[in-house]
Amino acid sequence: MTSHLHALSFDAHDPLGLARFWSGFLGWELTDGSSDGIALLPGDDTGFRIRFLQTEERKTGPNQTHFDLTSTSLDDQREVVARALRLGARHIDIGQLPEEGHVVLADPEGNEFCVIEPDNKFLADCGFIGALACDGSQEVGYFWSRALGWPLVWDQDQETAIRSPHGGPKITWGGPPVSPKNGRSRLHFDLAPPADGDQRAEVERLVSLGATRLDIGQGEASRVVMADPDGQEFCVLAPR
Repeated sequence: MTSHLHALSFDAHDPLGLARFWSGFLGWELTDGSSDGIALLPGDDTGFRIRFLQTEERKTGPNQTHFDLTSTSLDDQREVVARALRLGARHIDIGQLPEEGHVVLADPEGNEFCVIEPDNKFLADCGFIGALACDGSQEVGYFWSRALGWPLVWDQDQETAIRSPHGGPKITWGGPPVSPKNGRSRLHFDLAPPADGDQRAEVERLVSLGATRLDIGQGEASRVVMADPDGQEFCVLAPR
């Protein structure tokens, strides 16, 4: 048995405000006060929730993980962009070329995301959240495939992608050159151990696959903070 991807967590200066933006944009239910704190519950086959955690740290550069959101037509793409802007997003320039069909935006705290052109074949069978696009090596794509038990759906020119057997978004890694890491990641994965396993055994399994344990001052917190082979942080939660 392997870990389950329980949540994608955002560090935020205003967790509730950022959760309201993404809830309105994605149409997902917002919960507050559960064991996950402020979280959004998927209304589709995404398979994981989105959590928002308080931080005082400033954003120091582009995130190494962002959403690629799909559209069904040029009119739909324009409406998706307009809806995001009405809710508080803004256009940003990250060096995209005029002939590229995707639109790059940032949420109210500067987290980048893309609205992809409607004729994108790679995301053609995906839902609104088509992919979590990550800077990362081929090695880290292999690591996460083994860690989650998700098959590789793309492995070419050192670019990799995995997807749950149950559908939902793809997780992609663009291969070299990998952007340098600036401080702690503002987005990270929270993994839940297998239902019939335990946290310690799962941590040991992930270490055997190439992860490392980290000490970020979490003290006696129930979660275990780790890093994948590219140094990106993630957490293994205690059994629930």
